Amino acid sequence: MHDVVTVAGLGWPTGRPTIAAGLGWPPRESASERVRTTTAPPSTVSRETSGEGDPASLDDSLLGTPAATQDEGAAAPASAGDVSRETSVDPLDPPDRPVDAVEASRSIATVSVDAVAAIDAVVAALPDDDDGDTPLAAAIAVDTRRRLVLTGRPLPPPTHTRVLTVANQKGGVGKTTTAVNIAAALAQSGLKVLVVDLDPQGNASTALGVDHRSGVPSVYEVLVDGAEMTGVVVESPTVAGLFCVPATIDLAGAEIELVSLVAREGRLARALAAHLADTAYDYVFIDCPPSLGLLTVNAFVAAREVFIPIQCEYYALEGLSQLLRSVEMIRSHLNPELAVSTILLTMHDGRTRLSSQVADEVREHFPEQTLRTTIPRSVRVSEAPSFGETVMTYDPLNSAALAYLEAAAQIAERGAQGSR
Repeated sequence: MHDVVTVAGLGWPTGRPTIAAGLGWPPRESASERVRTTTAPPSTVSRETSGEGDPASLDDSLLGTPAATQDEGAAAPASAGDVSRETSVDPLDPPDRPVDAVEASRSIATVSVDAVAAIDAVVAALPDDDDGDTPLAAAIAVDTRRRLVLTGRPLPPPTHTRVLTVANQKGGVGKTTTAVNIAAALAQSGLKVLVVDLDPQGNASTALGVDHRSGVPSVYEVLVDGAEMTGVVVESPTVAGLFCVPATIDLAGAEIELVSLVAREGRLARALAAHLADTAYDYVFIDCPPSLGLLTVNAFVAAREVFIPIQCEYYALEGLSQLLRSVEMIRSHLNPELAVSTILLTMHDGRTRLSSQVADEVREHFPEQTLRTTIPRSVRVSEAPSFGETVMTYDPLNSAALAYLEAAAQIAERGAQGSR
């Protein structure tokens, strides 16, 4: 064990604790103290810290270049290790979230042709997914490739406004998380996106930083009172070009109130069509509650496409067949254009065989609808809503954020080709 000593009592003010090394070596500072230590330039040595009254009396060899040889009008050059005490951040105690994530999401980087060529060359030099020495190396290569290829590049707009209902009657599969993060990724890439929060819990509104307290104009007034959707649309404060129709707790009683209304299944479809006639969007995502009630039926009638997030576990796979039967009933009686266009595998854990087996089975039965990308588990995805953000702004370099960005690019590619 090292003894902790101080330099107080020798004519110096109370100093920082240091670690006394043995065998005649000079005392060593702790790692955290080495990080925080700042080397002051010669012109800023004060009388209080010199101990001898006049800083000029100190030996020039201790101060570096003599003061007489320095240019009085120029500041002393800072070494690579100099850190300002006022603005320094301890690297041993990183911030809880990226500082400039929200600001960075409001601008799209312009990539020149030469830069694209250079990026493509770097991506080509990366090892394939299966060539990594370890699973960690392979994962790093995948994230690096996604970051270089996708970050800052605009995505192509669709040939027409695409309205997708994000649905799965099983809870906890990532419906809301998928809806808000795919929408944020598309908006960051230059597209105009609307998210309709149809879940009484209002989690999508929370993730987008939109107020959804009781009494706030919301989708409840649109469905029950027949209010115009234009009056309740709010732009997300964290992502430019991303808009939201919030949901409040009042929506919990909407299903009972809708029972007695005429044409109750198509009220959202009519309100959305009237809003799209006045305001153009590239994508509209409708976040559904984890049920197959009237709210979900309204979402199915209002959309042309069904977007199904599937957790890589057996229960989620079992519920998929029931959801497909419900979609078929809606298509037969209420919305002939409805079809399952997109399936995204979420909460994938590459360490387990179960995740791989579920993913393989889904791709075997739905090869055209299932996206190539799978969303890995990440605690940062769960942390982001507590700051009123999506993971796309909270931690844009996280592996899950890059996976959502890649999934959004695949959806945009399909939309640009005119396919669902």
